[in-house]
Amino acid sequence: CVKNHHGCIVGGFGTMLKKLSNCAYPLIQHDGWADRYDVTEGYQREAVGGITIKLQSPDVKWFDDYYLKLRPETNLRNPWFQEFWQHRFQCRLKGFSQENSKYNTTCNSSLTLTTQYVQDSKMGFVINAIYSMAYGLHNMQTALCPGYAGLCDAMKPIDGRKLLESLMKTNFTGVSGDTILFDENGDSPGRYEIMNFKEMGNNYFDYINVGSWDNGELKMDDDEVWPKKSAIIRSVCSDPCEKGQIKVIRKGEVSCCWTCTPCKENEFVFDEYTCKACQLGSWPTEDLTGCDLIPVQYLRWGDPEPIAAVVFSCLGLLATLFVTAIFIMYRDTPVVKSSSRELCYIILAGICLGYLCTFCLIAKPKQIYCYLQRIGIGLSPAMSYSALVTKTNRIARILAGSKKKICTKKPRFMSACAQLVIAFILICIQLGIIVALFIMEPPDIMHDYPSIREVYLICNTTNLGVVTPLGYNGLLILSCTFYAFKTRNVPANFNEAKYIAFTMYTTCIIWLAFVPIYFGSNYKIITMCFSVSLSATVALGCMFVPKVYIILAKPERNVRSAFTTSTVVRMHVGDGKSSSAASRSSSLVNLWKRRGSSGETLRYKGRRLAQNKSEIECFTPKESMGNGGRATMSSVPVTELRMCLGNGSSTTWSLPRNCTFLNMDVLHEFKNC
Repeated sequence: CVKNHHGCIVGGFGTMLKKLSNCAYPLIQHDGWADRYDVTEGYQREAVGGITIKLQSPDVKWFDDYYLKLRPETNLRNPWFQEFWQHRFQCRLKGFSQENSKYNTTCNSSLTLTTQYVQDSKMGFVINAIYSMAYGLHNMQTALCPGYAGLCDAMKPIDGRKLLESLMKTNFTGVSGDTILFDENGDSPGRYEIMNFKEMGNNYFDYINVGSWDNGELKMDDDEVWPKKSAIIRSVCSDPCEKGQIKVIRKGEVSCCWTCTPCKENEFVFDEYTCKACQLGSWPTEDLTGCDLIPVQYLRWGDPEPIAAVVFSCLGLLATLFVTAIFIMYRDTPVVKSSSRELCYIILAGICLGYLCTFCLIAKPKQIYCYLQRIGIGLSPAMSYSALVTKTNRIARILAGSKKKICTKKPRFMSACAQLVIAFILICIQLGIIVALFIMEPPDIMHDYPSIREVYLICNTTNLGVVTPLGYNGLLILSCTFYAFKTRNVPANFNEAKYIAFTMYTTCIIWLAFVPIYFGSNYKIITMCFSVSLSATVALGCMFVPKVYIILAKPERNVRSAFTTSTVVRMHVGDGKSSSAASRSSSLVNLWKRRGSSGETLRYKGRRLAQNKSEIECFTPKESMGNGGRATMSSVPVTELRMCLGNGSSTTWSLPRNCTFLNMDVLHEFKNC
């Protein structure tokens, strides 16, 4: 042993340390050295790199709490505590049973055991030893005195050999959480901490823990055991692999030599020779020993993009409801009646549904929302554009007929009822497409993986489910655009066709931009939200805002004369069913043409029908005009029609009841035409 029982270095050992200081041999000492500083006093540099053994005994925290609260006036069960207190503080406890008169100073109430207190490093062993004796006595009493409280005759006096046997069988959990037991030699499992004496700074030395020995298992942190040299000499063929690496044995070499290869980013270390990829939707843990599920992402109401989309849709929805209310309130005014109000209501319903689609698209995907998404995205444009196709087709046919010199028959399907039927047929085609897709691809939720690190919760809408309804809507849009282009040169007063044309041109641009953005990015939901809302906004702003402006701000323009289709009103009179009828008709009027100033006004029953007309033409049957006549419809019983011109003159004509007026406003007045 290199130490005496006081822990001081014996004899010339210090001289030997100094001689060995230039060598690379570290000192290895037993538990008597441990982590004591008095042993290395004066020889710190010589002891640097030394390894010592220290008994493993963690601090017992609960003992400190108990011990530091002890007071002489409360700890009366311990007969030695008063003596300890007086010795500890070198004072006398006056009035106590064990008052020691050799101390002159009287103990005061401010004294506490916390002053200069450090728990003894062997406290855990002491407590475990007491517990061992207690458990041994308890086991012995249970075996010798079953069902008896206290010591029975079998334990009077206590047999030391039986107590030793009972102690040897003791097994319990110690104060530090370790299992306490004894082998056949009466030794408990060895638990040691391995300390390394190091220079931590300039002339500052300390012990650090570099390993442990626990019941035959050695753990060492080789990187912390530094000799006097700058690096550790390693005698291995291959270093241990780092976290996330596996061993790859080089071909033709022994198994103790390998190359460390890292696993891929989506792989974990299955064993020391194998990496294994995580399943789709999971990712390796921090320690690369397994996989955790990747958090599922979906659009949330608090994200910036959904907030913008919802605000935009809410504003559009409020504007649509406002326009609808205005159209209902002023439904009998010329500006509303001349716009095919029944079709306008369908268009407004489609616009409203388009704005509502945003809420279904942004909500957390559920099966019901997946159904609503596919219905709303396909149906809302179909409602608007079906009504627009019907409307623009009607305008195109009316204007095409107005260009003919001779109108042989009245255009078909011009009534409001016929227009509604046509619009609903076009809408039902889209509904049929949607239902067929529901049968082929029932809507449901699914996980989408844009990359191996991302998981999105979405509806299982395929490209077919998107392209087919949008393709039909695109066909309606192209048809609307075609008719809008055909009617672009209508008379100035009939400017609704121009608004429709501008609406369709803008809509085409929006949807042409939508297709590549939708199919080429990961922001499909937001792209769809803004595309549908923008289309609805364009239709609302271009087609309805000008009419609302006239209704509310310019009521003087909300008159029938402001919505005529041309400066020429042509009335076609049909031929008679008999020669007598034809002769009567021809005797009344063959061809009448009135040319007046540009400021003349045409009135019927006190109501203004047309303003600023330059001429009025009326054509009679072929029979009444001879070979040069131009025939139209068959004549019927006639009625009186009085037209007063703005210059004060008046003329009365006898005209057939079933005449054809190409001016739509006149058509509204003459219900039979």
